Amino acid sequence: RSPRTHTGTSIRALAATGLQIMENYKKTNIVEKPVAIPLKELPPSIVHMKVKDGSKIRNLMGFAINKMELAKVRQIRFSGTGKAVSKTITCVEIMKRKCKGLRQINKVVFCQTEEIWGPIVPEAGLESL
Repeated sequence: RSPRTHTGTSIRALAATGLQIMENYKKTNIVEKPVAIPLKELPPSIVHMKVKDGSKIRNLMGFAINKMELAKVRQIRFSGTGKAVSKTITCVEIMKRKCKGLRQINKVVFCQTEEIWGPIVPEAGLESL
């Protein structure tokens, strides 16, 4: 049997050059670097809704609509990263339909994430990447 190939190069050739094979690693952590907050001119009393991938839209909207109706809040900032971006947009569109007369301001900011990969077998002498 011939060794498996990786983009046309054999694994033996990769190992001979000192490159490490990713099949010996697993993703252990993801670190999101802090980003400057857009829309700095907003008052500090503003409600900030941080939408995450696992957030339920009905829970987010229930809280946000209650704030708009009961607390007379007139500004809410929704933010989301990664897979939560589409959910964030959905929340804003629902909010605009439920509460008439709202305006929408969009700011797109890129954030940097760092993936930490650790060896599957720590005794193999491989370092974290």
